[in-house]
Amino acid sequence: MDMLITSLQQTATVDSTIADGQCEMRTAYYGGAPGMLTSAGVWTVAGAVALRQTPERAVWALFVGGMLFHPLSVVLTTVMGRSGIHSKQNPLGTLALATTFWMIMCLPLAYGVSLRRIEWFFPAMLMIIGGRYLTFSTIFGTRLYWLCGGTLAMAGYLVATINAFPAVGAFVGAAIEAAFAIVIFVQARRTVTV
Repeated sequence: MDMLITSLQQTATVDSTIADGQCEMRTAYYGGAPGMLTSAGVWTVAGAVALRQTPERAVWALFVGGMLFHPLSVVLTTVMGRSGIHSKQNPLGTLALATTFWMIMCLPLAYGVSLRRIEWFFPAMLMIIGGRYLTFSTIFGTRLYWLCGGTLAMAGYLVATINAFPAVGAFVGAAIEAAFAIVIFVQARRTVTV
């Protein structure tokens, strides 16, 4: 009986730690909305480059924008009145970092696909980023990220299926992320206290 009680107490402590970590992440990063808006901006720039220059340059625009993504999203988060930083003790910080490395490791795959067929680069990136957003459901404690990740992945599949011009995939990514950012911003504003 004592082992059962101890196990239940440990489970309650883990649940509390995760819930506390999620609350801190939602508060510090405004539910992830500023990051999504920044990402939507990067997609938009890449789409514009695909239209005005070449799809190959649009690939590099997305890569360079991706490198600038974190500092830009932290600036936007702080402008919106949140810290943009979580505590070192937050166990979900490690998960966020791990998913970042996973995404970076997928970039050579997307680039390789683009060398074979340029129209597949943005669909591949939609799927990669969509997959990363699935983990944000755990990091921020909202199931809305499952819907966002699934929507991005499905959009990637559809854009690849119709063999759309690369700018289409970029603008689709921008539109989806901007729409979800607005919903998450409204949700975070209602539920999280500063």
